[in-house]
Amino acid sequence: MMRKDFIVQKSRRAWLKKLQKFTFLTLGAWFSPFTVFAKPEDATKAITEITGGKPVINGKVNLVIPPLVENGNLVVLKVSVESPMTPNDYVKAIHVIAEGNPLPNIFTVYLTPRSGSANITTRVRLADSQIVRAIAQMSNGSFYQGQAETLVTLSACTEMV
Repeated sequence: MMRKDFIVQKSRRAWLKKLQKFTFLTLGAWFSPFTVFAKPEDATKAITEITGGKPVINGKVNLVIPPLVENGNLVVLKVSVESPMTPNDYVKAIHVIAEGNPLPNIFTVYLTPRSGSANITTRVRLADSQIVRAIAQMSNGSFYQGQAETLVTLSACTEMV
């Protein structure tokens, strides 16, 4: 009798070890760096959601970001939009999209004519070398964009990996 219980317990342990290995393999594939980073298609989808399918015109938006960044945790980003900022013609919002971050839409800033000028300076986290886009939504419903490419040597946004 003891021998039979030992065999049943041994096969149950073997089955649990196999299940454990399969679970780790599945979780490893799920949290792979290839699945964490967004793809350019994700950035395009985010832009389409922002614009509602309207065309985005190149120009009016100046995005300044360092071309080489040592650490992706603190990247200085400056966005300026050519606009008179009058009640009839102003920038309603500035959206910043990074195609290599886990969530492409980094942030959105809402402005009014009382903002005075459409200039933003902030720090962002970048997960990898990528193209960053700034999209300005104007009061008349049009969209303008500017973009810059940066090379990040030490990635951020990947603590789970």
